[in-house]
Amino acid sequence: MTKDTVKTAVIGTGYLGRFHAHKYAALPNAELIAIADPTEGQGQAVAEEAHTRWVANYQDILGEVDAVSIAAPTTLHHRIAKECLEAGVHVLVEKPITVTTEEADELIEIAKTNGCILQVGHLERFNAAVLDAMPLLKAPRFIEAHRLAPFKPRATDVNVVLDLMIHDIDIVLNMVDSDVVDIVASGSSILSDSTDICNARLTFANGCVANVTASRISMKSERKMRIFQEKSCITVDFQNRMLSHYFTGEGEMFPGVPNIESSEKFYENGDALYTEIDSFIQCIQDNKAPLVSGHDGRQALDVATTITQLVTG
Repeated sequence: MTKDTVKTAVIGTGYLGRFHAHKYAALPNAELIAIADPTEGQGQAVAEEAHTRWVANYQDILGEVDAVSIAAPTTLHHRIAKECLEAGVHVLVEKPITVTTEEADELIEIAKTNGCILQVGHLERFNAAVLDAMPLLKAPRFIEAHRLAPFKPRATDVNVVLDLMIHDIDIVLNMVDSDVVDIVASGSSILSDSTDICNARLTFANGCVANVTASRISMKSERKMRIFQEKSCITVDFQNRMLSHYFTGEGEMFPGVPNIESSEKFYENGDALYTEIDSFIQCIQDNKAPLVSGHDGRQALDVATTITQLVTG
């Protein structure tokens, strides 16, 4: 792939698909060829907003595009992504990558065989606070994550683990970079037919422990993660786009107690989705691995699936 403009399309025009279309339309190194959605009214409306055309069947445009975003329901991810990758089209698929790890394994292999980029839409990896937190990590010993949101009927095709918690699972797996050796989880269905609130405790081979909570029945929204390591604590506030770092300094606060110093950074104008899609396009142009690979998506799905099984029995 050269540095030429990448021809793109968005498959699925629900809540996330609409935003994907807007970002592609705004990127200088991408050309949005079409919006694909079987529902004409929805597809036409998004196509008009993004100044492109609507097609009912994504298969009709596979010969015209270099890359696609797949923002269809999770149950369709495998079939659509498989057809796109087999046609030599690069794929950015929304999370979770697929319904099963077996489906994810197949997509990873097809992408490799056809020399295609397979990126998974774990959006929070592109949050500016997360990107700046990564260089501060040494050897995390304990991680605490809370992702709480009010109830929204649009996301009930999957449980809260696959809807919300999977974001933090992906980040934690990337931060710790060690095998998960034990998972304990509990959760409950409250307003939907699937799990709406869940807590999971992940233990890693290197001794790190992560305590992760997700809820979609909260009165207020909160998305925050705290990472504890030797002589340091890092707090990432995803919602308010803030990074805080607390660490031991010179001297003592009290006898035997070191001084605690801190730094804070705010990110006023962050656009993680634009950064994510721009990174996807650049990976295609430069033929480099994506920040969130198909393997990353598969690992997060594997842990999320195990948690779901523990909760539902």
